[in-house]
Amino acid sequence: MGAQLRIYRRRIRSVKATKKITKAMELISASRIVKAQQRVNASTPYANELTRAVTAVASFASVDHPLTSFEPNPKRAAVLLITADRGMAGAYSSSAIKEGDQLIAALRQRGLDAKVYIVGRKGLSYYKFRDRAIAKSWTGISDNPTYASAREIGQELIKAFIADSATDPDGVAELHVVYTEFRSMVTQEAMAKRMLPLEVVESSGPAGLLPMYEFEPSPDSVLDALLPKYIEARIYNALLQSAASEHAARRRAMKSATDNADELIKSFTRKANAARQAEITQEISEIVGGADALASAMAGSE
Repeated sequence: MGAQLRIYRRRIRSVKATKKITKAMELISASRIVKAQQRVNASTPYANELTRAVTAVASFASVDHPLTSFEPNPKRAAVLLITADRGMAGAYSSSAIKEGDQLIAALRQRGLDAKVYIVGRKGLSYYKFRDRAIAKSWTGISDNPTYASAREIGQELIKAFIADSATDPDGVAELHVVYTEFRSMVTQEAMAKRMLPLEVVESSGPAGLLPMYEFEPSPDSVLDALLPKYIEARIYNALLQSAASEHAARRRAMKSATDNADELIKSFTRKANAARQAEITQEISEIVGGADALASAMAGSE
């Protein structure tokens, strides 16, 4: 009984130490998610308006530009997969990876090869473990992305998109991004979106009326200037959305782990109390038995 009691007490100490870690990580994620949510709310209007401006130029200007033109026989597409650098975030990274696999499968059904660009060590480890090809990767930026990181990623993707995919092995005909959209503290959804070529047509205003735009100096020049800003803004917003989702998922996972630790502590405490009670009962029985034996021996000697 004494050995069993020591085992339970050792397990209780171990679970309590784990609980301190999970509780601390929960509090850290809860404090970071507020700032991450504020950054998402601040960047989303800019990204949406920039997308609206680029769409307006592309939709109402009769120009042949890489933003809107589709290659007749595309061969490759670029997929930017955004995952986490650290674990303990539940199914956050695995959901994004699963969504990316579904997108790649859909591209292959169309006859396109996928060039995968990865953000985060979790996605990088997943692809390396399975010996999958990776065009380029970035790590150490998932939980606190900066615009400089988005610009670096955007430049790499734009260079691949501008290149002719028919003749250049590094060229791609489409740009897709897979990230986790932050909707609320309890709801985050992994999704895939196509960034280029554009297909959204602006339709604001009364039915039958289209807005009129004037472009200076020319639609081609405007699109050339807006292309890098558009890609960088979309990537930056996707990074911020994913960072906020990562913190929310980690906070939820650590809260669940802390609650489970409390249940384990209660369970081990009950078992330890039962073992201690059984040990005390056994000791009392041994004392009573010894006393009875001593009394019988003394009575026999008389």
